[in-house]
Amino acid sequence: MHLSHGRKTVAIPGPSMFPDRVLNAMHRAAPNIYSDEIAAMTASIKADLADVARTTGDALIYIGNGHAAWEAALSNTVNRGDKFLAISTGRFTKGWIEVAQMLGADVEEIDFGTQSPLDANKIEERLRADTSHEIKGVMTVHTDTASSVRNDIPALRAAMDAAQHPALLLVDCIASLGCEPFEMDAWGVDVMVAGCQKGLMVPPGVSFNFVNEKASKHRDRVTTATGYWDWRMRQNPEIFYMNFFGTAPTHHLFGLECALEMLLREEGLEAAWARHDIHARAVWAALEAWASAGALRMNITDPAQRSTAVTTIICEQAETLRSWTESRCGLTLGVGLGLDNIKESGRDSIFRIGHMGHLNPPMILGTLGTLEAGLKALNIPHGDGAIAAAAQIIAENA
Repeated sequence: MHLSHGRKTVAIPGPSMFPDRVLNAMHRAAPNIYSDEIAAMTASIKADLADVARTTGDALIYIGNGHAAWEAALSNTVNRGDKFLAISTGRFTKGWIEVAQMLGADVEEIDFGTQSPLDANKIEERLRADTSHEIKGVMTVHTDTASSVRNDIPALRAAMDAAQHPALLLVDCIASLGCEPFEMDAWGVDVMVAGCQKGLMVPPGVSFNFVNEKASKHRDRVTTATGYWDWRMRQNPEIFYMNFFGTAPTHHLFGLECALEMLLREEGLEAAWARHDIHARAVWAALEAWASAGALRMNITDPAQRSTAVTTIICEQAETLRSWTESRCGLTLGVGLGLDNIKESGRDSIFRIGHMGHLNPPMILGTLGTLEAGLKALNIPHGDGAIAAAAQIIAENA
């Protein structure tokens, strides 16, 4: 017998749980793709996306996943042989590096490991040494979904400014946009990439580039951008189809319109950031209680360096625990990714809790209660008082 009948809970760091309203908005017949309605909706969505990113720059929509957003950003900023500096704090900058190298970039990586954020002083030192300004771009992630570390992007920009270096700053916000504070213009980010399937609460299928004026001017020196990825057509479309270099992703647009209405005008972006922070602290409180006498711990020890969208946990029986919660109770936890240096046994000793997007306290507390049931059922050592500690965070902030 098992108890997994009923609606499943997916507590992975994307795709996140989708609101029924968003799914219902997408559940409709195909529209006239040439109608004024679709054109007006697309313009409104692009304006809303720019508001979420806190930018006056251009919001560009691609039919594709996060890897597509990576390739779009690099196709418009990299000529073959260009030198880029990549700042790694987990698996996902490394994935972006792979795309850059496929496009012919000469990528130098500064790897800060998987358990700490970037060190802005070291980056400033490297940029000061680049007196001929060979480095054309600096690329990193805001939140690394694998390690759950959150990088200090304003500190990175300050380091670049202190070094008086003209390189572009490119930031991956795929895991953080809509979940954690991000200010593209105020923080001096030139190119930002994101996807729809996490904090924006829409099924996977579209991704985004956000581009400021400096990056647009940099595009003028790039000779290798092909038609589909080229920012120029999408920035200044003469005909509606040029927004997408073809047929619009109509049903994703319907979903985005609904999700952005919920995020920006019903809840409010700052309130969504605060909600994610409270839920994250509830998860951390439970994990700290379990870790006090147990066989699990959070990958990032300093709360100030943790993402409020995802938490990575090290536990020797992670795979057994994940299997039990999913098969017995209908709770899916995230697998370990790219942390093979963890001493226990690599990715099999890691699981992740995604606390992003369309979540509320019953969903968070239900996830934590089911996790505790798994710890008890599998006799995994753990401390007491976890659920009470999480509930106290909710009670103090609801």
